[in-house]
Amino acid sequence: MNKKVLIVMGSDSDLPIMQEAAKALEKMGVPSEIRISSAHRVPDKTAQLAREAEQNGFAVIIAGAGLAAHLPGVIAAHTTLPVIGVPIQGGAIQGVDALYAIVQMPQGIPVATVAINGAYNAGLLAAQIIATSDAEVAAKLKAHREEMAKKVEEKDAKLQDLGASAYIKEVLKR
Repeated sequence: MNKKVLIVMGSDSDLPIMQEAAKALEKMGVPSEIRISSAHRVPDKTAQLAREAEQNGFAVIIAGAGLAAHLPGVIAAHTTLPVIGVPIQGGAIQGVDALYAIVQMPQGIPVATVAINGAYNAGLLAAQIIATSDAEVAAKLKAHREEMAKKVEEKDAKLQDLGASAYIKEVLKR
């Protein structure tokens, strides 16, 4: 595995959310690097990160931003690597503005978009992109899906054994 993922956020306040992308990538065995670079406050640095990403060994870029959320689009404008945007919750409408800003990219500059604060899924999506040419990552993704399915089956078996009321009291502790 030599391909890695660049995770960029506009502010350190986004780190608790964006760190989830790194956790998902680590679980899939994909290395990542986390950077702070604002589309507005350091536009030259941001453009340089995007332009040099491929030559620095990155295969995918995840960019998280709140409010007007220009960072993913600015990065996408400077690279042909896949860019995944993570709208960050905040502001008066709790991230809906960021979601719209990221998902409504102009024709020709696509940015894949996950849910508000959906950085973990952004990490998994980046791993899936890398898995198209990396069998080891593909196997880890498959194992992850199988583990999720196993957990659901275990929960259903326990529900069938206990019944709904007891399950709520014992498992959900309500």
